[in-house]
Amino acid sequence: MSSRDRILGRIRRATAGYGGAPDPAVPRDYLRVHGARTPAETADLLAANLAEYRARVHRTDGAGIAPLLARLLAERGARTVLVPQGLPPYWLAEAEAVRVDDLPGANPYELDAVDSVVTGCALAIAETGTIVLDAGPGQGRRRITLVPDHHVCVVEVPGQVVDSVPQALPLLDPARPLTWISGPSATSDIELDRVEGVHGPRTLEVVLLAGPAQ
Repeated sequence: MSSRDRILGRIRRATAGYGGAPDPAVPRDYLRVHGARTPAETADLLAANLAEYRARVHRTDGAGIAPLLARLLAERGARTVLVPQGLPPYWLAEAEAVRVDDLPGANPYELDAVDSVVTGCALAIAETGTIVLDAGPGQGRRRITLVPDHHVCVVEVPGQVVDSVPQALPLLDPARPLTWISGPSATSDIELDRVEGVHGPRTLEVVLLAGPAQ
């Protein structure tokens, strides 16, 4: 008898009395949101928590998004910008950086050579300062937001902002590739010294794009 067989045998014996029993109910009486907020206050909380995670937060509206993104890319010195399918064309209408399409055949070395990437998001969570991407239109595949060193993410406010994780989960499809981002990539594993850019972009800039309430 192999080790695997012995382990599985122990599990079967330990759970023999539970065969066919219904799963116990999971209590869902926790708070779905901590406090009452207006949409503006929720956006302010999101901005504060993003900044706490060392993301750079900017605010604009539809008329200002193109010049703002052009300025952010220019200040970064970006010569190339990765553009996922479905990104609104007018967002980058004033940017001078060369557009690089998100091609399925691109390898990590080609992605690493790109200076910046601009994406949208699925939603953002104010209480945790988290942005969630699900590879939908304007977001691209997971790897395009992990390899380039500079990620600019646009969040539509208030339509894409929720207060809490319990509010976010029902809006997300668990079958999609979800990427949860709270600030730029960072680790403090080595003698508690914070090192950024180890597992993803060293710089995260979030643009809160004001739009009509939904």
